[in-house]
Amino acid sequence: MSGSRPVKSGVNQGRAGRNATADRALDILLMFRDDQLVLPASEVAARLGVARSTAYRYLQSLTFNEFLEETDGSGFRLGPRVVDLARLARKGVGLSDLARPVMRRLVERTGMPALLTRRTASTVVCLEREDAGTGLRLSYERGQVLSINAGAAALALVAWAPKKDLDEILAGPLPRYTDATHADPAALRAHLAQIRDQGYAVGRGELDPDVLGVGAPVRDASGRVVAALSVAAFSHRVPDQDIPSHIAAVCQAADELSAYVARMEIG
Repeated sequence: MSGSRPVKSGVNQGRAGRNATADRALDILLMFRDDQLVLPASEVAARLGVARSTAYRYLQSLTFNEFLEETDGSGFRLGPRVVDLARLARKGVGLSDLARPVMRRLVERTGMPALLTRRTASTVVCLEREDAGTGLRLSYERGQVLSINAGAAALALVAWAPKKDLDEILAGPLPRYTDATHADPAALRAHLAQIRDQGYAVGRGELDPDVLGVGAPVRDASGRVVAALSVAAFSHRVPDQDIPSHIAAVCQAADELSAYVARMEIG
């Protein structure tokens, strides 16, 4: 735990209707920080404003329930029950939960609707979308399968597909939506190599002749691409000189989400 909150002395200061013992236990747990992984009983007593014997009772109760462990005389550290709760917390948080606030900030920064996509074998699926309240509204619904060979939302994923998956994708017929669609396997393979080199995808008129898209990969702790974030806008509303700033915004959002994914061990 990276921070602590002020500890109030006394039972009745803002604690009406609450359990004082439970509050004390939480106060103790929130004392742990990155730079203080072990707490002496004397410090706990001082910060709680109680006698050392009273603090020790709280500490022993937390130790009995495995929220704390007593060290070799220097104090108490977090115990295995805290680790179990952290694991359950990570398990209960999904990729979409982490992505929504990042996507909202991305929409605010770019003024464009945003999409979260994920690849499964030879398909790309929409996991989440965030509309911008502008004239362009993404037509994809959650769970909808997207085109595999066109648009920044898909190409930002396909570019990092394992070779076996990519070979299977390129072996099948590739649909053509506009003159800009990469429907030729060799041309698409070269385009995907360029996306990998630059770290992001820019799609212009590949699905709709009037739409520009920018997408970037989201990675887990091992560096594996697990999703992609993208934005889209009408091409005529995005001057060429503004495209680099939108690329930077999407890449920054993807990096931010990647950090959350790595921290929560989601893959």
